[in-house]
Amino acid sequence: MSTAPVHSREYRIRRFFNWFPMGLLYAFLYWGRYNLTVAKSSLGELMTNAHFGTIFGVGTTVYAFSFLINGPITDKLGGKRGILLAAVGTVFANVALGLTLQRAMVERAAGGTPSVLLSFTVLYAINMYFQSFGAAAIVKVNAAWFHVRERGGFSGIFGAMISSGIFFAFDVSSRVLGLAKGKGDGGMDAIWWVFFAPACAVVVLGCIEVFLLKDAPSNAGFEDFDTGDASSGEADQEAPSAIELYKRILGSPVILTICFIEFCTGILRNGTMHWVDIYLKTDAIKGGLGLARDHFLRSNWGLILMVAGIIGGNIAGLVSDKIFASRRGPAAGGLYLVLCVASIAMVFTLKSAVALGICAFIMQIAVIGTHGLLSGTATMDFGGRKAAATAVGAIDGFVYLGTAVQSFALGALTTRSWSYWPPFLVPFAFLGFFLCTRIWHAIPKGAKSAH
Repeated sequence: MSTAPVHSREYRIRRFFNWFPMGLLYAFLYWGRYNLTVAKSSLGELMTNAHFGTIFGVGTTVYAFSFLINGPITDKLGGKRGILLAAVGTVFANVALGLTLQRAMVERAAGGTPSVLLSFTVLYAINMYFQSFGAAAIVKVNAAWFHVRERGGFSGIFGAMISSGIFFAFDVSSRVLGLAKGKGDGGMDAIWWVFFAPACAVVVLGCIEVFLLKDAPSNAGFEDFDTGDASSGEADQEAPSAIELYKRILGSPVILTICFIEFCTGILRNGTMHWVDIYLKTDAIKGGLGLARDHFLRSNWGLILMVAGIIGGNIAGLVSDKIFASRRGPAAGGLYLVLCVASIAMVFTLKSAVALGICAFIMQIAVIGTHGLLSGTATMDFGGRKAAATAVGAIDGFVYLGTAVQSFALGALTTRSWSYWPPFLVPFAFLGFFLCTRIWHAIPKGAKSAH
């Protein structure tokens, strides 16, 4: 297997200023994606569990299928343009969501019976369409800046990006709601700021990235290099067409297997991340725990998720690169084995906030570690620089198909009884582990052939 090149100090510094602000922008995109969960918990009957399941389910389905278009577009246009498209669309959709919510709340305060189901479903779907450019763009850019032997470490970076975005979405959004309490017309809570706040953050970082972000080392005054991935030796070839990109992706048994693993990841990640938060805030009379606002688990769920993601991402990358010579299958398989055990244990924790929190924390370590390793790193390895965005599109598309499945299913099941929730997750943990064993020895062709 090829070894990573020795980079100059100047290169490493410029690469940091390339990926770090982009990672922060990606975190803010996450903030503008998962703020819906915090808004739901503050709206009562204006957004029921079933409504949330529908809105989030439709949005994630759009996100999944939009990669069929947006992956090749990002491979063609470049990652910089891709993430700026994501930023523009996210700002528009979140501002529109905030204005729609403000109008509905004013109407309800006046004695009306507004419904946000249709308008939120459409606007959140628009939001998720543009959001799908983000993941494709970040992997597209970093595929040119990181050698295959450095990408396990990038898995930790990717996990940290995702996790900080989740922290913003849950904890910072909750603090925004606290600041907005009583600040609306007639003294109502200005809940719509949960959508305006991430839009403002995305605008600021997006403007910075217009000037700072570069698609490849050569755009920043450095030499491009062979990154040892599936595009190894193709530097002088023309960029492939969308059809050729999909032939490459769909013709790879490894990428297809990763797609199905990540389908399970989508179910397990969002099946805990969102529903734990909702369960903690749901009144006991409706089957939840109804924790007080100042309970550590409820008020710091985003922080807990961020810590779990940073731990999981870095463990996954370190184990993959240092123990398994940059093979992603064994590290992902180990994390899925943890998910098997933890998902079974979760079945018995619904009456205890502490036990549920520990179980969910362990599951998030495993699931975000796996997601960062497969969606953030393996896509660069097996898609290569030429098809990185299309590869992450296919794989992340399956993540969000899984997210949509759990959203529709758990929206309906938890309306009936919360006892259906953990057992629903268990089979997908075992299926994911089995699929990981199918890619146990897989490494990219460039790494195989290099000496």
